[in-house]
Amino acid sequence: MSANHENFIIFLTVSPLFFFIIAVSFRLLDNSALLFLQKDILVTSANVSVTSIKNQIKKTQDKEFKEKLRLALLYRRLHRTCLILMLLSIPLMVTGYFML
Repeated sequence: MSANHENFIIFLTVSPLFFFIIAVSFRLLDNSALLFLQKDILVTSANVSVTSIKNQIKKTQDKEFKEKLRLALLYRRLHRTCLILMLLSIPLMVTGYFML
């Protein structure tokens, strides 16, 4: 086997873990509950729904708060995308494991 082929198999084996670590990082960057509490908006859990964030973006007049909420929404979408990539890469990981 060539070195490139071995490196590709190693990448397939490690890729779900990589995507999971990136997804967790984006989830930690999403501070939407803190943003709501700083504006005296009561939230019942740390996981604020996407619809609540979108509603507050439409309602608020504060530009800085609106930008922070948009950034939190972007982090939420990136988190979801990385989780989907992780789930899609699991069959590739199994394939790469059996190719070793």
